[in-house]
Amino acid sequence: MSVHKRSSRYGRYAGGPDPLAPPVDLGEALDAIAEDVMAGYTPRHALQEFLRRGGRDRTGLDDLAGRVQQRRNELLSRHRLDGTLNEVRKLLDTAVLEERKQLARDAMMDDTDRAFREMQLQNLPQSTAAVNELASYDWQSSSAREAYDRIKDLLGREILDQRFAGMKQALENATEADRAAVGEMLRDLNELLDKHRRGEDTDRDFQEFMARHGDYFPENPQSVEELIDALAQRAAAAQRLLQSMSPEQREELMRLSAQAFGSPELMAQLDQLDSSLRALRPGEDWTGSERFEGQEGLGLGDGTGVLQDIAELDALSEQLSQSYSGSNLDDLDLDALARQLGQDAAVSARTLADIERAMQDGGYLRRGADGDLRLSPQAMRRLGKALLRDTARQLSGRQGGRDTRVAGAAGEQTGSSREWQFGDAEPWDVTRTLTNAIRRTAADGGDPGRGLRLAAGDIEVTETEARTQAAVVLLADVSFSMAAEGRWVPMKRTALALHHLVSTRFRGDRLQLITFGRYAQSMDIGELTALPALREQGTNLHHGLLLAGRFFRQHPSMQSVLLVVTDGEPTAHLLPDGESWFSWPPDPETIRLTVAELDRLGRAGTQATFFRLGDDPGLERFVQRMARRIDGRVVAPDSGDLGAAVVGEYLRAHLRDPYDDADWSS
Repeated sequence: MSVHKRSSRYGRYAGGPDPLAPPVDLGEALDAIAEDVMAGYTPRHALQEFLRRGGRDRTGLDDLAGRVQQRRNELLSRHRLDGTLNEVRKLLDTAVLEERKQLARDAMMDDTDRAFREMQLQNLPQSTAAVNELASYDWQSSSAREAYDRIKDLLGREILDQRFAGMKQALENATEADRAAVGEMLRDLNELLDKHRRGEDTDRDFQEFMARHGDYFPENPQSVEELIDALAQRAAAAQRLLQSMSPEQREELMRLSAQAFGSPELMAQLDQLDSSLRALRPGEDWTGSERFEGQEGLGLGDGTGVLQDIAELDALSEQLSQSYSGSNLDDLDLDALARQLGQDAAVSARTLADIERAMQDGGYLRRGADGDLRLSPQAMRRLGKALLRDTARQLSGRQGGRDTRVAGAAGEQTGSSREWQFGDAEPWDVTRTLTNAIRRTAADGGDPGRGLRLAAGDIEVTETEARTQAAVVLLADVSFSMAAEGRWVPMKRTALALHHLVSTRFRGDRLQLITFGRYAQSMDIGELTALPALREQGTNLHHGLLLAGRFFRQHPSMQSVLLVVTDGEPTAHLLPDGESWFSWPPDPETIRLTVAELDRLGRAGTQATFFRLGDDPGLERFVQRMARRIDGRVVAPDSGDLGAAVVGEYLRAHLRDPYDDADWSS
């Protein structure tokens, strides 16, 4: 018998992150996830969508799932399950033919005996049932007897191969001693499983069993539970194989199984094994079936292997779907994926799992108090930086050159410098800083020529002209028409770009984001980014202006800057009891209250710009009149140009010289 024992095992590195793996680039993933979040997806859903789609040069879960399904279909369309029966028929035909030849040649045989034997052969069933009919036949031809014995040997090896992968090849040309060893293994295995079912087995029992019979188990189980798992999966696949056969095929095999190795005891041991495994692993699929429609015949062992492959593919399909509660890509069986689709598929899946893990472990996604994933401040900063860069590029294209206004918040440099203080955002005076470090090092007895170590007291920053700080309100329309007309994501991208500009370049300014639909509310950038499209009517600019006025009053020493993004006339206002009144066409009271609140802001010196989205004539007339009342401006950008328009207006309002009489409306 030739059964190979494993001396070494090779597999995926399991000691932590792969030290040879290239770093995961999260830029594309973060951009795609943020875009979907702004379109209304939850961060978890957006992450799942990216993992399903994959990237520009990266296979996604949907592609892998498609390949899994294709592989499954190929197995079913290529094979059929009559391989063992066909082999038996061929050997049976050979045995009968050789016996007839021998009867015709044997001149010494009694004519009556010859006639009786020929009659026996003539009356054999035209099926494999003849194998049982010939069980007690006294063969005259040695070649016929050999062919018949090969049938019993084939059946024994195939039936064992159903339960123990590789047994068909291992027992080819096996001796009686080899068969006896198999019988001993089955008896010991059934005894071990019986003790396990009763809770009487010990780890020593398992170790002793594996020491005697481990060669039969290439899976190299490390415990009795792992042994049972491997055996039960194989045995359940063998049962599904029988269920997948036609009733006639099943009946033939059941009759033939009694001839396996010519040993009824073998079948009794296997029946006991199946019974124990069913009891120990009732959750396995013992009753399923498949429809095979191919032309390539499979033997019992190979067919069982294909049914195991199909079960493994089904498990992979569920893992790749990520549709069950608590799912994540760490659930993926990468070894199974490599077996079924190749190593490239496993590498792709591992990369996706690394992205999922890095998005959370790297701080780009975090769990909120409600347990849901959210974009973290780190992710918001990265996204805002990218959006601001795009906005600056758009501004540069408008002006025919680089828009240097986005580069910094300070005024013009005066030529003087001063000692750095915590919170300063002005650029360093490098010459004075290094000079201070050299002087200090020399005074302390050090040699500046051997290197410098900067101290906080060495640093000087360039002084700039004072700039007026601004309190800025971005009033963003979130009525349903914004989403319906494709303006939802551009509005959010605009808010992110402006937020990043103020928080990184104009830290002395204060920015408030206020949304207004049926009601208005103040939001932080994370809330606005994740805000889903709301199917509710109402454009309550009145409420939004009330909240803006409250914010401006909290910062009385700052220049008030109001930026209003809307695609519709006001159709709602706030009642004294806090309820919202909606009316279409706009109620005159809504217009009156909205105008009154805007006039109040105008008297307080608020600089206002209205960004009109769309071509509604009523909205155009309204915003023009509103802007004229407080000496404001109206800008009508395309949705794709909204970010550049808003940032440009913020810079214009914030950085212009108050004594400059230039015409900024051009």
